[in-house]
Amino acid sequence: MKFSHIAPFPTRTLRRCAPSARRGFRAAGFTLIEMLIVITIILILAGMAAVRYENSVLRAKEATLKTDLFIMRNAIQQYTLDKQAGPSSLEDLAQSKYISGVPTDPITRNKDWQADSEPVLLSPLQTTPGITDVHSSSAQVSPFENTPYNTW
Repeated sequence: MKFSHIAPFPTRTLRRCAPSARRGFRAAGFTLIEMLIVITIILILAGMAAVRYENSVLRAKEATLKTDLFIMRNAIQQYTLDKQAGPSSLEDLAQSKYISGVPTDPITRNKDWQADSEPVLLSPLQTTPGITDVHSSSAQVSPFENTPYNTW
């Protein structure tokens, strides 16, 4: 029994399985418009990330400045109360081990602190005045608090 009218593989099924072969060159990739849209979206997201990164770096510098000022002011008070005389410089605080070293100003990136000396005595036993306060030497204005750094 031979069935000559039945083919071993139906040809209609093969034509339906390979539709991409009929499309030709157009199905090979993306159009120029699609690529431009994707690149534009990536650039917008990268720009937003860059601004956020710069703001977080500036906030970290300001937090470091506030912490350094707090530590140095506390050390000045402790030094004055212990020695009954104000320190003549910030290096005196470091030499007397009230601070481990004079920190670098995070805004100016130098050790150029503005030390205030006033003829005010912090205790009745204090004999000589010295440094009473310390500030940053930067005149830049904080974009978050709208005050100059040298007034902190």
